Amino acid sequence: MLKTLRNRIEQGYRTTAYPQRPVQLPERYRGRPRVLADAPDELAAQCAAACPQEAIDAQNRRIDLGRCIFCSECERISQGRFIAFSQNFELGAANRADLVTAGDLPDLARHAKRHFKQLFGRSLQLRQVSAGGCNACEADLNVLATPFFDLARFGINFVASPRHADAIVVTGPVSRNMRAALLQTYEAVPAPKVVIAVGACAISGGPFDGSPEVGEGLERILPVDLFIPGCPPHPMSNLHALLSYFK
Repeated sequence: MLKTLRNRIEQGYRTTAYPQRPVQLPERYRGRPRVLADAPDELAAQCAAACPQEAIDAQNRRIDLGRCIFCSECERISQGRFIAFSQNFELGAANRADLVTAGDLPDLARHAKRHFKQLFGRSLQLRQVSAGGCNACEADLNVLATPFFDLARFGINFVASPRHADAIVVTGPVSRNMRAALLQTYEAVPAPKVVIAVGACAISGGPFDGSPEVGEGLERILPVDLFIPGCPPHPMSNLHALLSYFK
């Protein structure tokens, strides 16, 4: 006990003050991209051709955040004259179509399902399902339980059993071998329940899209209520989406 108290005195208070105070992420962080409508057509076409995820619509000047892996190859090619990544970590969306954007997203709090806020406003229990993920999205979800983020202070916790959960958080491209386990987990969650897709793989299949071993996005299997894009989404993106949608 004395050692614990001494460490607390030496280290001070480490938990982030977000959302009461804004958070500034490192400059190298790649957040919500901005698509510049006045960029030359040739440059837009070049970026679209180079995109490994086919996430760029050069004609309509849109980028699909549900497919984007934030590799920034488009920004490098265009030198920021067509697509530039910002430090905005607010990426969550309640509708898949909203992720196809020029840089703007609807206010997630305004688009949240109000009855979910009323039901889970003071307590939200999550069951995480890794459906063939590489562990990147899973790792950035796990850190939400660390003292810096301290997700539990908002009444949100990860639980071991789907029978104790209000929502399932799905990561990974939903491999063929994980499909049955995912569906069984979903069925075990008592109604009303929420489905959250985290990461490009869960939203669209990510880099594995087109493989016969994976699906084409979680939405084709289960009704998804919340999408959090990224590869992987930053912990702040996950935290913002959860708080905006449920709190």
